[in-house]
Amino acid sequence: MTAQASALSDARKQLLHRRIRWIVAATISYNVIEAIVAITAGTVASSAALVAFGLDSTIEVLSAAAVAWQFTRRDPERSEKGTLRVIAVAFFALSAFVIGSSLVALIGRVEVEHSTLGIIITALSLVIMPLLSLAERRAGTELGSATAVADSKQTLICAYLSAAVLAGLLLNSLFDWWWADAIAGLVIAGFAIREGIEAWRGDACATSVGMLLEEDHDHVYEPHEHHHKHEA
Repeated sequence: MTAQASALSDARKQLLHRRIRWIVAATISYNVIEAIVAITAGTVASSAALVAFGLDSTIEVLSAAAVAWQFTRRDPERSEKGTLRVIAVAFFALSAFVIGSSLVALIGRVEVEHSTLGIIITALSLVIMPLLSLAERRAGTELGSATAVADSKQTLICAYLSAAVLAGLLLNSLFDWWWADAIAGLVIAGFAIREGIEAWRGDACATSVGMLLEEDHDHVYEPHEHHHKHEA
C-alpha cells in the first residue's frame, strides 16, 4: 500500500485530494440537512432514537470538517495523527449519545409515535451514506490516507445507524415494538466504540500510511544528513 501511494504522480494526488474534498463537502451538506430533519421529527414523535440519529449527524459533520480542513493544507499527511484523534473523539461522542438515548428509552419505556418524516430521512440515508462512504474509502485507499479511510468508516457507521433506526421505526409502527430501535442503537454504539479505538490508535486501515511515508522519506535523507554532519 505504501509503494502504491509512493508511485502516485503529483497530478493524481491532487486529483484525489480534490475528490476527497468534494466527497467531504457533500457529506457535510447532507448531514446538516439530515440533522435538522431527524432532530425535528424525533422531537415531534418523542423518538429518542431519531433525536440520537440527528445528533449523530452533527458528529459526522465534525468528522468530515476535520478531514476537509486537513486536505486544505499543503501537506495533508503531516496532520494525520491530529485528525485521526478528532475522528476518534467523534466516534466516542457518537456512541455516548446513542447509548444514553437508548437506555433512557428502555428504562422509561418511551413509546415512539409513528413518524413518516423519520422513516423517509432514515431510508434516504441508508441509500446515500454507503455511496459516499465507498467513494471516500476508494480515494483514501489509493491516496494512502488513513484519515479519509477512517472518515469513510464513520460515514458507514451512520448508514448502519440509519438502518437500525429505520427498522425500529417500522417495527414500532407495524407491531408496536417500542424497544426495537433502542436495542439496535446499542448494537451500533458497540461498532462506533470499536472504530473510535482504532482511529485513536492510528489503526484505521491498519496504520497511518501518511506517517509511514513520512518515516520512509526521513530514512531516505538520513544518510545524506549524516554525510554533511561528518564533513562539517
